[in-house]
Amino acid sequence: MAYLVLLIAILSRVLPSLLHITGGNVTTMGASLLFFGACLASGKRWHAAFAVVALAATDWWLTVFGYGYAFHLSGYIVTWLWYAAVILAASVTLHRKHSWLSVGMAALASSTSFFLLSNFVVFLRSGMYPHTSEGLIACYTAAVPFYQNDLISTLLFSGLFFLLPATENIPGLAGTTFRKNAA
Repeated sequence: MAYLVLLIAILSRVLPSLLHITGGNVTTMGASLLFFGACLASGKRWHAAFAVVALAATDWWLTVFGYGYAFHLSGYIVTWLWYAAVILAASVTLHRKHSWLSVGMAALASSTSFFLLSNFVVFLRSGMYPHTSEGLIACYTAAVPFYQNDLISTLLFSGLFFLLPATENIPGLAGTTFRKNAA
């Protein structure tokens, strides 16, 4: 099920490009990373590398073919490290016990960390904003609509993915459905 959810994340990014529509920063990416990580048992965390490679290949394809830009590896290192960090953090925090609160907090943390990290990199590297406190504020302010859409979609899809009945049959996830009093 974790790999199916990973495929859904890839398709949620590729299909808008193929169909020539805007995704409005509504993807299953954050929720998929959280779910994929929650499905990893401690001895299987190396599967995170497969997920990051698949998502890196998707980033390459989107950059070169979807958007028609030159691909620069340095522009993606931070994003790929973020993918790995979210998967590994979810494998620790959501693997055995998760509740509505813990999944919601993880979704909030993943969206917010991506917003803060990715826009700070834009501020530093793009030259679009002056390297002043006003420039940093302008960079973050311009990205708020994207953050809002990402946060809403991450919360929504996290709820959907973690409610999948098939998670009961995943080794390591059996019996980890949402509990009222789980922390």
